[in-house]
Amino acid sequence: MRNNVLNYLYGSITRCPDKLAFSDGTEGLTFRQVYDSARSVGSYLIGRGIYKKPVVVFMRKSPREVAAFFGVISGGCWYVPIDEEMPAGRIQLILDNVKSPLVICDEDTAPIAKDFVLHGGSTVLYSEICTTPADETGLARVLDSAIDIDPIYIVFTSGSTGIPKGVAACHRSVIEYVEQLSETLGFNSETVFGNQSPLYFDACLKELYPTLKFGATTYLIPRKLFSLPVQLIEFMNEHKINTICWVVSALTMISAFDTFSVIRPEYLHTIAFGSEVFPLKQFRRWRQALPEASFTNLYGPTEATGMTCFYHVDREFEDGEPIPIGRPFPNRQVLLLSDDGTETAPGEIGEIYVRGTSVTLGYYNDPERTSQAYVPNPLNTAYPEIIYKTGDLARYNDRGELVYVSRRDHQIKHMGHRVELGEVEVNVNMLPGIKLSACIYDAEKKKIVLYYLGDQTDRELTELLKTKLPRYMLPGRIIRLEEMPFTPNGKIDRVTLKKIYENK
Repeated sequence: MRNNVLNYLYGSITRCPDKLAFSDGTEGLTFRQVYDSARSVGSYLIGRGIYKKPVVVFMRKSPREVAAFFGVISGGCWYVPIDEEMPAGRIQLILDNVKSPLVICDEDTAPIAKDFVLHGGSTVLYSEICTTPADETGLARVLDSAIDIDPIYIVFTSGSTGIPKGVAACHRSVIEYVEQLSETLGFNSETVFGNQSPLYFDACLKELYPTLKFGATTYLIPRKLFSLPVQLIEFMNEHKINTICWVVSALTMISAFDTFSVIRPEYLHTIAFGSEVFPLKQFRRWRQALPEASFTNLYGPTEATGMTCFYHVDREFEDGEPIPIGRPFPNRQVLLLSDDGTETAPGEIGEIYVRGTSVTLGYYNDPERTSQAYVPNPLNTAYPEIIYKTGDLARYNDRGELVYVSRRDHQIKHMGHRVELGEVEVNVNMLPGIKLSACIYDAEKKKIVLYYLGDQTDRELTELLKTKLPRYMLPGRIIRLEEMPFTPNGKIDRVTLKKIYENK
């Protein structure tokens, strides 16, 4: 029975020690190098007496950063990833929350770390500790005392109050996720992942830990390539990347700019996508370009350890029909509940609650917000059971498949009608000449605001939408952009869109 994610690494070091594990196309580490570096970092922590503490990893995205994560785990601690692309204020809030005794830096981030309040903690260079002689006795003692509900990481998500929330996950939930995801998507030792997400998001779990489990290979794709679609595909072809698990926006930026007429991914056979609704027009372009590939829609919140639901695309969809999020992975359950805590009727919209091993430990050092989101199961009054309240709305279609509707805060009351902003976006994205769109709502002026990338003028788009949408769903303001703002994780940045609107 596995009780520590490093058991995956120990298996691969036996089977394929000299195989490339992680690379960014320039720098690479074999499984042996990852193993040795992790044990050295863990030994350094043991020597410093740092045990069962949060350890901040403040490094640029690289294979060395991944090895640092595993080193923190080897020392019996949990890693807290941060990155210089984060706003300085957000970094300070994270440091204020975790009060880590140690911040592991590289040569680029060490000077930046000096500008932050570390609450008595110190900084150290990864390059200075990754060759620490292995403390065999100490490492064995740490591993022997480990249990599967020990934390493994804390990743911070955005909070509605502006204060980030640190989601703490344990070994048990990560192992369960890796096992279920791997079986569902068919990962194996021949899998070559192309990682898109920053390493300070939980999305990277889909690549990092299956790589250890199977002795696979992960390429950390440089972020700049996601704004250069042709060069991105060239990178994927050069390194024979055959599996990707990306946010929808990253996929859309390839297909929307007609990249497939120039170059196609030669080795890609497994495509998983999530975090946003895939515009059907762009999804069709991907399927046409890669007719033999498998496509899987994934859904899940960070608080439920990665992804919760999956849907293998097995049919064509009508215009405007959403791609389902399907059903939960084995060993987890989705409850669709009404506002009164009862289960919804068939076809009725309800809020998604998640139960099972995948539910994380809560928000780190934040009991108030933990109690608001990690709530007792209203359907179980026999014994205490905590489930996660997602804030996501969904319904079941006629096939019994779960269909994502929107975030609660994307559902608005407008002109006396309940409106899903996502439904407006779906209709816009289906129009000719439209590459991408996003809606926000001006609650004060009671106005739907539409942003879009495309060839249509604002006036032309308005006239087209009058033939597609009822009057109460028509945008009150339409703004054409030269480029859409994205968050570091590749999602549409709606906070920035609101700022653009407020400054106009």
